[in-house]
This record gives sequence, structure tokens and C-alpha cells, in this order.
Amino acid sequence: MDEQYTMQLMREGLYLVLIVSAPAIAASLIVGLIVSMLQATTQLQDHTLTFVPKLVAVLAALAISGPWIGAQLLKFTKAVYIAFPSIR
Repeated sequence: MDEQYTMQLMREGLYLVLIVSAPAIAASLIVGLIVSMLQATTQLQDHTLTFVPKLVAVLAALAISGPWIGAQLLKFTKAVYIAFPSIR
């Protein structure tokens, strides 16, 4: 039971990491694509130009999805703490 529960817990934890990180990664991907298209059309090839918009987009995405991320992490943590007494 311990090995099965541990594997299930690890699987759920990794899935949670993927789901929780999705808003920030999606925002960075979308902004990076837009800035790259803008750079390609204007032929302005400055590497620092992509950094600031991506940073702002990721911070905005984390600010918007922060309560949801916190709720998901809290739900997972509560489930793990509740299951502790049943682990041998």
C-alpha cells in the first residue's frame, strides 16, 4: 500500500505542477510569439527586447491566476496531510 500510495502521490504532484505552471508558460509563449513576429517584420533583432514583455506578461498571469494556484496547492496539501495517519 505504501508504494502504491507514494506513486499515486508523486503522479498527482507532477500533474499539479503541470497544471499550476500552465498560465505562466502560456503567457510567456504567447508574448514571445508576438514579439518574435514583431521583430521579424521590423527586422529589429535585439535580444533584450523580448525579456521585458515576457516578464510583465508572466507577472500579470501569476497575479491573475494566483488565487486559483493557491487554492490548488492548498487542496493538494490538505489531502496529503489528511492521508498521513493511514500511511504505515
